[in-house]
Amino acid sequence: MALDRIRLGWFRNHRATALEGTGKFNLLVGENGAGKTNILEAISLFAPGRGLRRAALPDMAGQAGDGAFAVSGDLLRDGAGVRLGTGTAPDKPGRRIVRVNGADASALSLSEWLGLFWLTPAMDRLFMDSPGGRRRFVDRLALALDPAHAAHAARTEAAIRERNRLLSAPQEPDARWLDAIEAQIAEAGGALASGRARLIEALNAKLETLPPSPFARPALIYQAGGPTDVDALAQALREQRRRDRAAQRTLTGPHRDDLGVTMAAKNQPAAECSTGEQKAMLIAITLAHAELSGDTDRPRLLLLDEVAAHLDPIRRGALFERLEAGAAQVWMTGTELAPFDALKGKAAQWHVAEGSVRKE
Repeated sequence: MALDRIRLGWFRNHRATALEGTGKFNLLVGENGAGKTNILEAISLFAPGRGLRRAALPDMAGQAGDGAFAVSGDLLRDGAGVRLGTGTAPDKPGRRIVRVNGADASALSLSEWLGLFWLTPAMDRLFMDSPGGRRRFVDRLALALDPAHAAHAARTEAAIRERNRLLSAPQEPDARWLDAIEAQIAEAGGALASGRARLIEALNAKLETLPPSPFARPALIYQAGGPTDVDALAQALREQRRRDRAAQRTLTGPHRDDLGVTMAAKNQPAAECSTGEQKAMLIAITLAHAELSGDTDRPRLLLLDEVAAHLDPIRRGALFERLEAGAAQVWMTGTELAPFDALKGKAAQWHVAEGSVRKE
């Protein structure tokens, strides 16, 4: 058991929701619009970033409240309990508050306590999405394995944003200031790129050991947006200042990375595969990652929104078996219990209706 005693206060349609007595498998069942995904979104805020919907903080607060919300949960780690909390205040609805055992903390520090990943219906078109969507996908996977990845990403993003500001200014930027900013990009960006490359290498190694069915096996390719070596990246940024100033943005670096995915059995790009094949490859990646995350010492959570409803019984059974063998605590949603029959007696279950929950 990784996370228990979860509380949602004025979070979307949940005015005061509590979930206790969690297990390895946790089922949230109810009609469409009942608030099942809202619970997963609240749990996803125990990781750095904007959660599984990438929503703005003010949009998460319940409409009938004062503009603020709160989410908390007890994390069991090394035999001891840790209280994680996050939310906003009425006077600053756009500023995120994070607390660990009641003490103020940063959102980035959450990754030190918990490894968290999710799979939602919106991600089904990942391979047709923009490179930015695939970068976020890779970074969430990497963060679940290495808590330092969030800091590398944040520092890289901040430094590139500052360089872009200097490049787009009317006056010629000071070369010494650019040198300093580019050194920051090279250092943090090199670490960020290395983390992505290590993740994809480890995923490929794990995927190669898995059977080609019932989930289509993908082959992953790290497509770097520039040099990944620190010195080489710094040199490339220096040499391309004139070009980047004309474009008013940085055109080389880890913010231009992409993930290439091919269906191994057909040697066909994932973007050209059927919707069912794409879904199967996405699940295969998720399962491989769940097995990799077993090598870390942090509790792991896997949030699966409506994942079982679109799988046939054979694939559902294979999914549940693999998840049961893994180390992650699993949260799943569905509109009915039938797809989860194989988990009867193994899962904690809640009925969700109109922003309230009842444990079955």
